[in-house]
Amino acid sequence: MRTPVFVQLHHPDQSGVRDELLRGLASPAAHTSPKYLYDALGSRLFEAITELPEYYPTRTEAHIFATHSQAMAAQVPAGATLVDLGAGNCAKAASLFGHLRPSRYVAVDISVDFLRNALDNLQHHHPALDMVGVGVDFSAGLALPPEAGDPQTDVRVLFYPGSSIGNFAPDEALVFLRSVHAACGSRPGSGLLIGVDLVKDTVELEAAYDDALGVTAAFNRNLLLHINRLCGTNFALPDWRHVALFNTAASRIEMHLQATRAVTVRWADGARAFALGERIHTENSYKWTLGGFAELLHQAGFESCRHWTDPTQRFAVFWACAR
Repeated sequence: MRTPVFVQLHHPDQSGVRDELLRGLASPAAHTSPKYLYDALGSRLFEAITELPEYYPTRTEAHIFATHSQAMAAQVPAGATLVDLGAGNCAKAASLFGHLRPSRYVAVDISVDFLRNALDNLQHHHPALDMVGVGVDFSAGLALPPEAGDPQTDVRVLFYPGSSIGNFAPDEALVFLRSVHAACGSRPGSGLLIGVDLVKDTVELEAAYDDALGVTAAFNRNLLLHINRLCGTNFALPDWRHVALFNTAASRIEMHLQATRAVTVRWADGARAFALGERIHTENSYKWTLGGFAELLHQAGFESCRHWTDPTQRFAVFWACAR
């Protein structure tokens, strides 16, 4: 049986993280990056969110994969290197191994420590498959090590499920997709398989990000505890409430934390006063039309795009050829 290879490229700069967070908090419109929602507790809370009845993306995407995996496999060359962006527990990619039949699986996440148990377990079930874990913050640029294969000789299929592309503003999404296109390499048959959340009824969208049990609220408010640990701030949870709304003009769900009273947040060398009702913008999730996302892929250099959806077109999975 083969053994997974692990390569850690991302090395966190704690002072840089603190500076980034405090700059965002001190800006006129306070904001943070959504990546800070995912500390250990935040990651577990998000797993719980995916089980909620209001949160349709995970189960809808799973239904699309289950229904159309053979059609997807007809587009994806067998024996390709499958590069799983934001792999997490690797379950989504693993469910497609039987249809896509990759020769190498490259699981990419910000830390290889997140990947070790999943890949070790996966290797037992697929002993002949080359497996590589890569720790990289691909939101800041997608660079793959030599262990991930040769982009000049290997067919590469990049896999980005779960609608995480929605965390990028359209101009940022274009830059990111161009880097994905470059990472696909030069071999014909290479391409991208990506999940995309679609525009739909505002009530349904807002319910998915503000559930009746309050799990998403806990997920968002937990960010404040994470910032306290990273920056030495004194956020108190009772001072903040979760807000989720659909910005129709921008075609995005926005998550905010809103002050329930006038409060001053302090840290070692600074402070920020928040008025009653003032907000910290914590996440965007852009929603696309089928035509709009196909056009974005073409602008990024992809061609021969096709997609699969659920019957009510709540969600889509796109395949786009890089060459």
